[in-house]
Amino acid sequence: MWSTGLKANAKFRKSATVVGEVLGKYHPHGDVAVYDTMVRMAQDFSLRYPLVLGQGNFGSMDGDSPAAYRYTEAKLSSIAEEMLFDIEKNTVNFVPNFDGVHKEPVVLPAKLPQLLANGTVGIAVGMATNIPPHNLSELVDGIAHLIDHPEASIEELLKFIKGPDFPTGGIIYNAKDIREAYATGRGKITTRAKAEIIETKAGSFQIVATEITYMTNKATLIQKIAELVKDGKLLGIKDLRDESDKDGVRIVIELKKEAFPQKVLNKLYSLTDFQKNFNMNMLALVDGIEPQVLNLKSILEQYVMHRQSVVTRRAQFELDRARERAHILEGLKKALDHIDEIIATIKKSPDKEVANTRLMKNFALSDRQADAILEMRLQTLSGLERKKIEDELSEKRKLIAKLEDLLKNPAKILALVKTELLELKEKYGDARKTKVIRSAIGEFSQEDLIPNEEAIITLSQDGYVKRMNPDVYRVQKRGGKGVIGATTKEGDVIAKVLGIMTHDNLMFFTNTGKVFQTKAYEIPESSRTAKGQAIVNFLQLGNEEKITAVIAFNKDDDYRYLFMATEQGTIKKTKLEDFENVRRSGLIAINLEKGDFLGWVAPTTGSDHIIFTTSKGQSIRFKESDARPMGRGAAGVRGIKLTSADKVVGMNIIRAEGKDFELIILSENGFGKRTEMKHYTVQRRGGIGMKTAKVTPKIGTLVGAQVIHKDEISDCDLIATSKKGTIIRIPLKSVPSLSRVTQGVRVMRPQSGDNVASFTVL
Repeated sequence: MWSTGLKANAKFRKSATVVGEVLGKYHPHGDVAVYDTMVRMAQDFSLRYPLVLGQGNFGSMDGDSPAAYRYTEAKLSSIAEEMLFDIEKNTVNFVPNFDGVHKEPVVLPAKLPQLLANGTVGIAVGMATNIPPHNLSELVDGIAHLIDHPEASIEELLKFIKGPDFPTGGIIYNAKDIREAYATGRGKITTRAKAEIIETKAGSFQIVATEITYMTNKATLIQKIAELVKDGKLLGIKDLRDESDKDGVRIVIELKKEAFPQKVLNKLYSLTDFQKNFNMNMLALVDGIEPQVLNLKSILEQYVMHRQSVVTRRAQFELDRARERAHILEGLKKALDHIDEIIATIKKSPDKEVANTRLMKNFALSDRQADAILEMRLQTLSGLERKKIEDELSEKRKLIAKLEDLLKNPAKILALVKTELLELKEKYGDARKTKVIRSAIGEFSQEDLIPNEEAIITLSQDGYVKRMNPDVYRVQKRGGKGVIGATTKEGDVIAKVLGIMTHDNLMFFTNTGKVFQTKAYEIPESSRTAKGQAIVNFLQLGNEEKITAVIAFNKDDDYRYLFMATEQGTIKKTKLEDFENVRRSGLIAINLEKGDFLGWVAPTTGSDHIIFTTSKGQSIRFKESDARPMGRGAAGVRGIKLTSADKVVGMNIIRAEGKDFELIILSENGFGKRTEMKHYTVQRRGGIGMKTAKVTPKIGTLVGAQVIHKDEISDCDLIATSKKGTIIRIPLKSVPSLSRVTQGVRVMRPQSGDNVASFTVL
């Protein structure tokens, strides 16, 4: 394609032209082999950086065959030209082709590190190679580091080259396996499709895959899923669609109402090519002779050596040409300095041969210089043309000095190799397509890579969860309207707001009394206005299960029990060790009475106090020791006696017998206050308690309560969330400390038709 002028800036030509050229000059085998090779070079799902631009049908991820070569058209891509630049400058060796009529290169100059950038799959006699594609920007950074630090270890190089980067995207797992594969040149790397569980407007769930594993036939994958459903090996699927188009892959799997979405997705990983291993084998011909399995450093070193050779040979070629031209220019300059004698000598000579001989003898010129003088035009005698010759000669002398210096200094050649690579990155570098998860599937070993910092977790009533940096909310004055904190789907409201650290363990408790566990950093960080992701992406929830309580704790906390409370006032204390091994499918935490649900859970030390707050403004404070520890399957005992239509809206733990603590409450119309804990007498559990707020139509019923130590008030902010997703953040000290039986002050002013849903203290 290069030699026939089919470059990136040329017009497309029929693929048949290329196939014919290859068969006639380079490859005396079948046309199918030639055309299929060119087709693969044009497929953006086969090559990370396609080398051929195709026009027409060049096949698809579904395994569709390309159109015949008489119908399609092609030309080189601009990145492919980087493989060929300088080939005419004696940079690589040429050998006779199969019939000895033409010559072909043994290898290409290859400024592009093609073997790693696009990878290769091949089988020879008793040998096989399987090199994955990589990200060009990462490769360049890795090679540049190796040039600067030749002693660099594979571990250092892997800081730049994270692992394979497949054109189809997806996810790769396990830093240990990746490290082993690159250290030995052989190994398996686990790859997964990128799939997400999404809730539809109708309330059902679907699994949507937008990236699939490398070299997977999409149509065959979908057919396999359909067969597994038909054979009863894959349950919970009611429909399967391929919604892929020119913008990308989209496989939609509709789930039945009773299905566990995460379970179905796990089955897809285990039974189909949603998950498969890429068996890496970095076998390559070294010096075109010896097949060797190369580790990452070796293969990069081979590339650097190749480019050193190419740059050296190019510099030598350019030096030879520059010297030849300078030699001619020196002859022309000498002729112009003695123009009258030169003209007289030529006029007196009977023919060109004699003139040539006399010029060489009389003026100490070489044969080539004499020829150049004889071919010189009269216009060269003008002052302007003379100046051009002198300027060109000066330039050539500078170039010769530069090239001679380059050839004497290997370090400068390496620096030039690096510079050209960085130019390549600037021109063609792009973002990684394949995500790298450093932990193995099923393991949680990311904590050393993720900073332990403050975050906010919000959970909507319909089960959408997100993690945010608390700085996204600017502090406002008390009584403000707030800012939009979440875009919820229609009819959804924010239910829980939790201040946590990213290394905390999160336990999610459901209305049915089950518990699930995950790490805080596994919840993806989102923007302030994002809806978040459905919690079923992380937990195997049943269709009717809702998250009602979330707690966060870390391994350094000195907790012994989990204390639970239901909306109807039932309490239960269970040893924390009973929840050490929470399965992905969840565990039973409490057995509930019909019509009741689990609403609050908190870790305790065994010697704390508990305070309940109800929607109608009642509170009861009692000792934790009033409730004996029970097993996970127990139902619990009464914590507070409720009046008609009343319900619990808050359960809080008071440390150190309640000294210097305050209770913060907030109502649905945005009224709130702080009250010192000394105003709440310690009672026995099971009573009706005492007034904690004067509930009136003006302030509305209470929506929540939280306990905080006085010393922390000046360092804390209150974050309140409305049912429609508006959030306000104010300094907690701006909320006044008032007596027990008062209504409080305006903290948030909800919009018309909106109410406060919940709050947290950060």
